[in-house]
Amino acid sequence: MTTSETSEETAPAPPVRHWPALNLTGVDFDPVLAELMREGPVTRIQLPNGEGWAWLVTRYDDVRLVTNDPRFSRAAVVGRQVTRLAPHFIPQPGAMGFADRPDHSRLRRAIAPAITSKGVERLRTGAQDMLDRMIDEMVADGPPADLIERVLKPFPMVVICELMGVPAADRELMHEWTQGILSSSRGAAFSEQCKRDMEAYFAKAIADRAGSDGEDIVSLLGAAVGRGDITEDEAMAIAGPVQIGGEAVTNNTGQMFFVLCTRPRLMERMRAEPGLRPQALDELLRYIPHRNAVGLSRIATEDVVIRGVRIREGDPVYVSYLAANRDPDVFPDPERIDFDRTPNPHLAFGNGPHYCAGQVLARLEAELLVNTIVDRLPGLRLAVPPEEVPWRRGALIRGPEALPVTW
Repeated sequence: MTTSETSEETAPAPPVRHWPALNLTGVDFDPVLAELMREGPVTRIQLPNGEGWAWLVTRYDDVRLVTNDPRFSRAAVVGRQVTRLAPHFIPQPGAMGFADRPDHSRLRRAIAPAITSKGVERLRTGAQDMLDRMIDEMVADGPPADLIERVLKPFPMVVICELMGVPAADRELMHEWTQGILSSSRGAAFSEQCKRDMEAYFAKAIADRAGSDGEDIVSLLGAAVGRGDITEDEAMAIAGPVQIGGEAVTNNTGQMFFVLCTRPRLMERMRAEPGLRPQALDELLRYIPHRNAVGLSRIATEDVVIRGVRIREGDPVYVSYLAANRDPDVFPDPERIDFDRTPNPHLAFGNGPHYCAGQVLARLEAELLVNTIVDRLPGLRLAVPPEEVPWRRGALIRGPEALPVTW
């Protein structure tokens, strides 16, 4: 039993709060989430889609408890209409994100050789060369430029497609599907069609590579299906989320560079102290609002009392990593970006068995982008006032639509 978990119920169930799908701009903290955090460590929410309400856990220790405790099941969500942010975010049987141990470990092993440090590191040289070419072309064309369009969109897209084994001819289409899935701005039907198209693509690609000895993820999945380690449906359900997650780097690094371009003292420290950059990147990862609202829920498989509040068997539960990363008991002065913060045990990549499968790749890409752009564009700054930077609407992952810069 943890310090946040007790056996005694001491607090009544809080009221259910509606959490709308907000189109937030900049890197300001979600005002609804901030209000929920003030209300208490365990609250109840109703999101725009699905049915009913769900618990929301926001304190750091409680988030770690829920995400690492088998009494809170992802697999039990499948087939239930749990309240959720996006209309098309429906749990898929066989998906790695909705598997519990030991199935989750079995599914993750199928792609482990590609997502370990060794597997990702083989991409470094090619990724750096490609990034240098992108910067060369942008510099040759001269300022101003849209950093998203010129670098932050194409770079992660090519890198994740390289890791996945998606050929160059299919990459733009893959990007279009990903954006359709990650946004509700064109309606649920469009998002669902993009999801089906991506699934069909990967189903064929995986089948075509059955028995392959390639190092990319599609080849690894094909080989795993061929050995009988996973089913065809499970392989397809793994491929899509990994592909989609790979492009989240665009939005996350877009936020990072918005922060650096609007806070010149931070940018100057990044330029002047290269050795500080790994630590600074961790602080930016802690601080930026990676997503809107919350991600995937869990179901309590037995009664659990957290902070005196009883979560009953069968109740849906969400955690907020964004809120956990602002817990003042773990991160003093959490609203301040502090490049000297140490230790910094942030949960930007999640926690427990469902810790982000692509975190090694995401860290490599962020490292390459920050080092290359900061060093090669020493005068980098916004080409428009901060309030004129457009932000994605209807997006599950927050980020600038464009980032006009000069240097």
